[in-house]
Amino acid sequence: MAQPSGPLVGRKVLLVEDNYLIAEHVRGLLEDAGCDVVGPASGLARALALVHSGAAMDGALLDINLDGEFCFAAAAALSERGIPFVFVTGYDDRTIVPREFAEWPVLSKPLDERRLIETVAATFPVPARDEDT
Repeated sequence: MAQPSGPLVGRKVLLVEDNYLIAEHVRGLLEDAGCDVVGPASGLARALALVHSGAAMDGALLDINLDGEFCFAAAAALSERGIPFVFVTGYDDRTIVPREFAEWPVLSKPLDERRLIETVAATFPVPARDEDT
């Protein structure tokens, strides 16, 4: 069997996106880059359940507006676990991001695919895992 390849090999990334077509597109981009995608979660409750499940993840892509609910509770839960994240949004105004999350990158929709992969690679460190996991 061929070894996975790509700039994101070994990373497990939670994908939180309420738009099915965007979620599937981003999932494909991440997987093609070598990523293992957790989710996607289409809503805040599912995102929180995945974060609180203790599932291994090296980072998360969070759509800011999840069908009328903001993702910031998921961002807080990720912060508690020490998991980095990147916000994804259709909003033009970055001021929607609360001050406590201002350090995290924000990508605008429509997504620039190359920038998405570069941002994930730069923000989510390559994990050190045992060969058996």
